[in-house]
Amino acid sequence: MPRLALYALVVCVLAVVAAVVSFAQGSWLGVVWVLFAGLSSNMAWFSIRRARMTQG
Repeated sequence: MPRLALYALVVCVLAVVAAVVSFAQGSWLGVVWVLFAGLSSNMAWFSIRRARMTQG
């Protein structure tokens, strides 16, 4: 797994945790964290897919 994909997955997990905590506290800021989790998830999948394509 490429290093960028690993970092993006870690950021995705942390963003999901932040969204859950934010929603649990009654804050709508969790919506931003959910969007950030989606963005980092897409970055991870793109990086993994690109690495598989270059391997052959």
